[in-house]
Amino acid sequence: MSEKNGNAAVYFVDRHGEGAQASKAAFMEAIEGGRELTFGELAVQSAKMADLYNKHGIQREDRAAMIVLDCIEFPVIFWGSLKAGVVAVPVNTLLSSELYSVILRDSRAKALFVSEELLPVVEPILHEAPDLKAIFVIGKSSGSHMNFSKEIARCEPSETLPVSSDECAFWLYSSGSTGQPKGVRHVHGNLQATADTYGAQVLKIKPEDSIFSAAKLFFAYGLGNGMTFPMSVGATAYLYPGRPTPDTIFDIMKRARPSIFCGVPTLYAALVEAMKSGVPEGFENLTRSLSAGEALPAEIGNRWKELTGTDILDGVGSTEMLHIFLSNKPGDVVYGTSGTAVPGYEIRVVDEAGAEVGPGGIGELLVNGPSSADGYWNQRNKSRSTFEGHWTRTGDKYEIQQDGRLVYCGRTDDMFKVSGIWVSPFEIEQALVSHPDILEAAVVPAVDENNLEKPKAFVVLNESASSDDLEARLKDHVKEAVGKWKYPRWIEIVDDLPKTATGKIQRYKLRA
Repeated sequence: MSEKNGNAAVYFVDRHGEGAQASKAAFMEAIEGGRELTFGELAVQSAKMADLYNKHGIQREDRAAMIVLDCIEFPVIFWGSLKAGVVAVPVNTLLSSELYSVILRDSRAKALFVSEELLPVVEPILHEAPDLKAIFVIGKSSGSHMNFSKEIARCEPSETLPVSSDECAFWLYSSGSTGQPKGVRHVHGNLQATADTYGAQVLKIKPEDSIFSAAKLFFAYGLGNGMTFPMSVGATAYLYPGRPTPDTIFDIMKRARPSIFCGVPTLYAALVEAMKSGVPEGFENLTRSLSAGEALPAEIGNRWKELTGTDILDGVGSTEMLHIFLSNKPGDVVYGTSGTAVPGYEIRVVDEAGAEVGPGGIGELLVNGPSSADGYWNQRNKSRSTFEGHWTRTGDKYEIQQDGRLVYCGRTDDMFKVSGIWVSPFEIEQALVSHPDILEAAVVPAVDENNLEKPKAFVVLNESASSDDLEARLKDHVKEAVGKWKYPRWIEIVDDLPKTATGKIQRYKLRA
């Protein structure tokens, strides 16, 4: 091992823990009576985690599951685990008891950190996780378990453990847009890789910025937005533990007035609908808006720009690549496209035989970059089919335009053929949401009376939508927008669409 300590906490935490940044707020809770955590306090509190683990027999390379809401304890536990050489495993806070049981058993977590609010969902399955040695509850009432605040207060700081930058640092469980979550293993060096590429060269975050990510810290997109990027430059991040709705977002914007906002397409659609009567107070400082998780409909991007004066930098990332590797860029935004490769990443679009696809063609997107995961936990065949040397298969279909920009067509398993021609569900969905009566749409294949596949649409209506001849009007609208043969043969009105916590539509549930 080289003399340089490759522990990610050295770069993100320790170098800010002393000097000019020490007294600056690293994290602020954007709620009534919310707390703040300075860079200096984070450095000290996270340095106590090794002592906490030692007291409870948690050793280097053991896993620590985090079912933790976005609050100031999250960065303490995450970075403190990395400092101690313990593998942090942030977990989606919106899962069922059954899925928590699957993840705890799959990861063989020795420690569990859980927010008080989530304990009723988690507690019934704790007996199904035989590897657990210690359970810490974040909040005032910890029941029969240990209270995290009281336990960490009894601990002493210690030095950050020297590790290789190639050593496993944390796992993220994939969001499960196509089924059961998989444990994705990331090394220490991946965190700085995303900060040096997207954070520095696309987002161009500065120390004076403040950032609010509606996307939560437990998944890759939110982890970069709300922790990695602001901490890389010593900026301030706002945390919100609750569910992001238009009303809560407007309250946070008024309270925090951030310069950077990060959301997902579903939320942007709801926000622009809620801003029909005007833009509320709190958007005055906004300079950049980000979107990922699913491709952003052009209509939503244009409406957001008209309302707030800022473009949405729509990008593509994945749990396997940790953050965005394909993106629109400041001053170079074309809505309806996913932009071009983030500096530091290479992309290829290939057909089913592995040959590169030229302009106008559709194929699967492959990416090569410095933040690629180390593989999946205990899923060797899946690792071998996804990680091909330097290249990672994304499972996304894209079309290359003449100018080199990429247009999202859907997941590989979402694509289907109509009259022998590939159809992109997303293209039809974009056409549908451009209609003034439609808030959200999802398109899947369905079989007609001749046993041939045709598009079927599920739509969520705007509050002001008119139901008069709606189906006929929508079909005509799609025919005019994207082609007569692509229109949905069936249209079903629903209250909402099934989604992952990252906002991705779970089309496999609609197909079923």
